[in-house]
Amino acid sequence: MRATAITIFVAALAYAVAAQNTAVPMPPAAAPRPSVNAMPAALASDLDRLQSAASRANSEIAQMRIEKWKADSASKQQAQANAESLQRNLTSALPGLIDNLRAAPQDLGAGFKLYRNLNALYDVFMSFTESAGAFGPKGDYEALVPPLNVIDSVRRDLGENLESLAASNQVELNQLRTQVRNLQQAAAAPPPPPKKVVVDDTVPARKTTHKKKPPATNSTNASGSSSDSAVPTKSQ
Repeated sequence: MRATAITIFVAALAYAVAAQNTAVPMPPAAAPRPSVNAMPAALASDLDRLQSAASRANSEIAQMRIEKWKADSASKQQAQANAESLQRNLTSALPGLIDNLRAAPQDLGAGFKLYRNLNALYDVFMSFTESAGAFGPKGDYEALVPPLNVIDSVRRDLGENLESLAASNQVELNQLRTQVRNLQQAAAAPPPPPKKVVVDDTVPARKTTHKKKPPATNSTNASGSSSDSAVPTKSQ
């Protein structure tokens, strides 16, 4: 009885080990997918530099005494109008556009609006900086050049980023169009005819077999002589 119990225990232990070794392994956990709205590091750095440059430019423009520049009245008025336009952009329009792109860095619309604004801002800013260098004190010009260069650098980087993003979106759009076209073609195609399965349920006729008759044999009498032997003829 004890030997039987040990045998059963050993068999159960071996079965458990075998089951553990043959168990289906669990699939590895899927790597987390990057967020759709993930901000590229280069773009985040550019937006930070742009905000800092905009704040510095606005502060420098506010301190300038354009009325003391060595220019005619028309040039001073034009410079003053440019300064006011730049300050409105730097304090009202630009911050909101930057925030919109931060919230949706993959949004072509948000990126394009900021890019278009930077182009207009750069044109006016460059004209104002040239006027400061021509008519104003040297310090005014030197204070405007660094933020102007940052705006120029960021708008160039943003343009390249938008071009790359547009190309990537176009590839995905082409793939989606191909998938939709394939699905439409599959839906418009007629379904294949159903397969016919022929079942032969007729009972085959039974074949009749004819038994062969045994060959006829001559019957013999008790004495062993044939019953149909000829009667001996009378002797002459």
